[in-house]
Amino acid sequence: MTKPKMTLQLKPLHPVFAAQASGIDLTQPLSDADASAINRAMNEYAVLVWRGQPLTAQQQLDFAQSFGPLDIGLKRVFKRPERLADERLIDISNVDAQGNVAGRDSPKNLSNFANQLWHSDSSFMKPRAAYSMLHCLIKPSWGGDTEFADLRAAYDTLDDRTRAEIQDLQAEHFALHTRILLGDDAYTDNQKKEIPPAVWPLVDTHPGSGRKVLFVGVHARQIMGWPTAESRMYLQDLLEHATQRERVYTHHWQVGDLVMWDNRSTLHRGRRYDISERRELRRTTVNDTPEAKLQAA
Repeated sequence: MTKPKMTLQLKPLHPVFAAQASGIDLTQPLSDADASAINRAMNEYAVLVWRGQPLTAQQQLDFAQSFGPLDIGLKRVFKRPERLADERLIDISNVDAQGNVAGRDSPKNLSNFANQLWHSDSSFMKPRAAYSMLHCLIKPSWGGDTEFADLRAAYDTLDDRTRAEIQDLQAEHFALHTRILLGDDAYTDNQKKEIPPAVWPLVDTHPGSGRKVLFVGVHARQIMGWPTAESRMYLQDLLEHATQRERVYTHHWQVGDLVMWDNRSTLHRGRRYDISERRELRRTTVNDTPEAKLQAA
């Protein structure tokens, strides 16, 4: 007897956003109906947590491509040795190109420390990232959680004066801002020119839900037309507002988890763990382009 096909089921994980998703086997090809259901859920919850999904690299790529063209982030401009064969897989780990746990002062761990700052993926690029999907392969004995903040709720809870003040402001997002902040400032002028900043409005509208978003994050380094010191302090104030604990969901990883989030309406950051212990996650990310299949039918 054929089993009835299961449909997407959602269990809220937080009062503001985020839900645990089940009922769809992500190791199998995704139907158009399932992709539309996931899009609808993403528009509502912005973060979906899938448990017990032992995806191969190709299965993760196939799942991600159901939503559009893949973003490879800074790999577009920085060509460095990679241990994952497919450049569309982003290696979120403390493992070097030779497969060994990287040293504390390695470039690999510099990226990991930058990931511990509140950000949205590829906000420093045009097109920016839409959905990201992070899959857990190996977890350390403690720490290494990932936190998410809802930028829609951040806008909704702004006071009227601040809403009016930021309504028409734009901020410049720069890829190397976090690296320089963490002490890695050995970049040539030519390297910096390879990654021109992207400018985004502080008040954006999420295309899927129609909700207003406070689009901030650590990549934002300058409010256009403002003095640098004043703009950076103001951006820091807005970031502190957006990441108040009541608007944060903390994900405690289990091997086989896949967490999916919308970079246009959330921020995220990794949390500290023992970097001498192996930690391996793989990320796939969809570009926010006209070709992306992000709208719910």
